Amino acid sequence: MSTDWFFLKKGWFGKSHAVGPLNEPDLLLRIDRGEIAPETLVQSESKTRGRWVPMDRVGPAIKHYRKSHPESIN
Repeated sequence: MSTDWFFLKKGWFGKSHAVGPLNEPDLLLRIDRGEIAPETLVQSESKTRGRWVPMDRVGPAIKHYRKSHPESIN
């Protein structure tokens, strides 16, 4: 899938900056590495209509997170 994704990464002094564009495999890799957590804000023009939403509201992303982080399942 060729959707461009962005996510907000916290920096110094609590300031956030957008990281991207990322393709879907790179986004999933960053989820696996723990760079993107369920509360991380993500955005895609086609998938989230250009709005920042928590990653846990993106069905395929949270499904992948739960598969790669089974210890976090409540």
